Amino acid sequence: MRPDLGAGAPLTLSPTPSSRATLTARVKRLAAEHGLSVSAVTSAADFPELAPLLEKHIAAGRVAGLDWFTPERARFSTAPRNLQPSARSILAVALAYWAETPPPRDGEPRGVIARYARGLDYHALLKTRLKALHGAIEGEVGRPVEARHLADTARIVDRAVAARAGLGWYGKHACLIVPGFGPGVVLGELLLDLDLEPDAPLRKDCGRCTICLDNCPTGAIVAPYTIETPRCLSFQTIEQRGAIPPVLRPALGAWVFGCDVCQEVCPYTRAARGVPDPAFQPRSVANAHPSLRWLLAMTEAEFREIYRGTPVLRAKRRGLARNAAVALGNIGGEDDVPFLATALAGHDEPLVRGHAAWALGRLGGATARTSLDACYASDPDPTVRHEIAAALAAE
Repeated sequence: MRPDLGAGAPLTLSPTPSSRATLTARVKRLAAEHGLSVSAVTSAADFPELAPLLEKHIAAGRVAGLDWFTPERARFSTAPRNLQPSARSILAVALAYWAETPPPRDGEPRGVIARYARGLDYHALLKTRLKALHGAIEGEVGRPVEARHLADTARIVDRAVAARAGLGWYGKHACLIVPGFGPGVVLGELLLDLDLEPDAPLRKDCGRCTICLDNCPTGAIVAPYTIETPRCLSFQTIEQRGAIPPVLRPALGAWVFGCDVCQEVCPYTRAARGVPDPAFQPRSVANAHPSLRWLLAMTEAEFREIYRGTPVLRAKRRGLARNAAVALGNIGGEDDVPFLATALAGHDEPLVRGHAAWALGRLGGATARTSLDACYASDPDPTVRHEIAAALAAE
């Protein structure tokens, strides 16, 4: 018997969710349950408009120093099915890392490590959670699911995938801005042979705001959405294996691994309400604000013990000590001259001795000059003597 709807009551029918939409919702629910609370879906189709743009950036020298980023890799990366021919959908995910961990007020000159690198290495973290999610999806659908777990180093255009999936949108600092979390996120992908419902891209942008361009320490954001990699402090403090160009050294300030400035000033960072993942919390003060004096003198064993399991290992001991020397030259004082002088006279890495010479020249004073004069006559490495000569000329 038909229920009495009442005189003139309209009959409304709720559409039944399609099996595709239902499966997509189940996958996103599983992602949240496996510590991937921000997720969105796009197809595994190519990104044909990106390859010419990336090749143009390479030709213009925008990624000079990243020798692995070739035109061939750029073309390969814009076709997700090069990684998995059976892929039909991509689940784009993000983990929020932005948290404030202020340095201790102890009078010790301290460096600054970028926030994403203060806790566990996000590459391993994302892959572990994506693999667990993959297993859960297989259990949900009741069959083996072919998948690839990707986190930053894979040959795929992470930000383009996330933007097309509607996970976020490009900021003018070239970081992806995720609603509620801002740009303080790391990205990953799960390629799946499942046909999932794609999300729509977000129709948002930064409007007329140029605060990131205006505040970049080295002017590396040369135009909206365009980074000059060789001028970026993240490149210089991490990927640069040789000497940091002298013209860029004052801009390092106290940064010893990475740089957060363009995100610190971004209005979307200040407006973010998302809770950062606990895995990004530093184990100790040395994982966020290490003593610059200690970094100069640390052994290989100490370096590996303190920074094991974190992204900081990528800089290597010599790179981190080099950065510490520059930072001491920028923020140090007379009390730091003996530490720099010790590094100049006895550090086992010429790269560190050379940057200690630069720092001594920048700090100046009679003690610094005495140390520079003595080491100019005794250091066996010509690159170090060149740095000493430049420091003496500037002092």
